[in-house]
Amino acid sequence: ADTACKNRPLDLVFIVDSSRSVRPEEFEKVKIFLSEMIDTLDVGERTTRVAVMNYASTVKVEFPLRTYFDKASMKEAVAGIEPLSAGTMTGLAIQTAMDEVFTEEMGTRPAASKIPKVVIVVTDGRPQDQVQDVAASARTAGIEIYAVGVDRADMESLRIMASEPLDEHIFYVETYGVIEKLTSRFRETFCAVNVCALGTHDCQQVCVSNGASHLCDCYEGYILNPDKRTCSAVDLCAPGRHECDQICVNNNGSHVCDCYEGYTLNSDMKTCSAIDMCAPGRHDCAQVCLSNDGSYSCGCYEGYTLNPDKKTCSAADVCAPGRHDCEQVCVRDGLFYTCDCHQGFTLNPDRKTCS
Repeated sequence: ADTACKNRPLDLVFIVDSSRSVRPEEFEKVKIFLSEMIDTLDVGERTTRVAVMNYASTVKVEFPLRTYFDKASMKEAVAGIEPLSAGTMTGLAIQTAMDEVFTEEMGTRPAASKIPKVVIVVTDGRPQDQVQDVAASARTAGIEIYAVGVDRADMESLRIMASEPLDEHIFYVETYGVIEKLTSRFRETFCAVNVCALGTHDCQQVCVSNGASHLCDCYEGYILNPDKRTCSAVDLCAPGRHECDQICVNNNGSHVCDCYEGYTLNSDMKTCSAIDMCAPGRHDCAQVCLSNDGSYSCGCYEGYTLNPDKKTCSAADVCAPGRHDCEQVCVRDGLFYTCDCHQGFTLNPDRKTCS
């Protein structure tokens, strides 16, 4: 049952206080808490996306929702976070989350996907700005806020920030030393029966857990059919969907490139180069092969003409009218000719005319 219990997909933003009142060793505890929280989450591009913000007098987005989709990279980034010190501008931090983190450009999924937007604020003090209106705006925008107070945290400020019901959205621990205890509380809060893990779903390819429910999805190269369960291969060879130079061949959800006759596929597996169709053994010309951009045509030596089959050659009639310069008689001799004269005439020294 435990393996089937994964958190529903979330767009989750941690906002951590690193003001002067949080000592360096305490901030290290916050980072351990973040890492342990990441471990309990079902992290992934299609499941839970995580962002981390760090604030004091200023606000720093350590990484937005679109940056990491695996736990190891997230935890490595968390380990490198440095405290900012100075004031506690909690309202500014929540406003920055709305303006700069909960946007589709930064990795938040569109409203139509119905993925919950969740903020967890960790603070040990009292906000030094007007947090009430900002938190109300965030909640109105559909952002669920959990407020985690540590040690000297002002409980009234936590109540102003948190979503209803307050007893489910406010957490308090006496010291940063025990903040890690909250991971199990959050795990229970975010936990949902994972239909996908139980194998009780009817998705043909990919099952995405969605709270106590689930959604079906498809592998790359496939699209979800109207029944929302089965998948059909996308025509990856449709114009604009591929990079093939000449021919695109659909291949079970992916595609391969090919070339026209007389061309060969280059090593990039996309572009084509013309083959020398006149290389020995590649053509059927009897005498002359003429290469022509991936194809070829046949020709003949001088004194021969191309036959109707466009491949073989026949010797030309060199004594045909207009093909020789003999005055009286033309005598064929293979591919050549000699001149002669009628009876009663003799061939002149020019070997052409007669007297």
